[in-house]
Amino acid sequence: MLTVLRAIYTSPIGDIELTGDATTLRGLRFVETGAERGRGRGAAIEAAFRWLDLYFAGQAPDLPPRLRPEGTAFQHRVWQELMKIPYGQTATYSAIARRVGCRSAQAVGQAIGRNPIAIIIPCHRVVGAEGRLTGYAYGVERKRRLIEMEAAGAVL
Repeated sequence: MLTVLRAIYTSPIGDIELTGDATTLRGLRFVETGAERGRGRGAAIEAAFRWLDLYFAGQAPDLPPRLRPEGTAFQHRVWQELMKIPYGQTATYSAIARRVGCRSAQAVGQAIGRNPIAIIIPCHRVVGAEGRLTGYAYGVERKRRLIEMEAAGAVL
């Protein structure tokens, strides 16, 4: 039986709950209140804490922890494409749709909205046409702050 591990990471823009098992990260989401604070047990959550420490220090983290998001084959294709968006840059929904061979930017948006591992699978880097900031599961203001923080730390 798989043991689910949880931990709360305190970031400059709110508490983040991480869930996983001993070897894989399965979830990363902003939460309003966190029960258990601090580092969780398990290599994947520890690796995610290190990744987030670098990220919120304004550095482009290198390798993410081992990820295991649950979703459909289409969602996985979209999420894999999100991982290709460089730190400090953005892409549009329609560009992602073209890259995954989908005619519908709206379908891509729905897949992005179901991303269970925010920040590491960088759904915040996807913007509307002409760079408009559109929906984000954790609020457009958080999305703006993440994009601005990355732009300030990006080495081009």
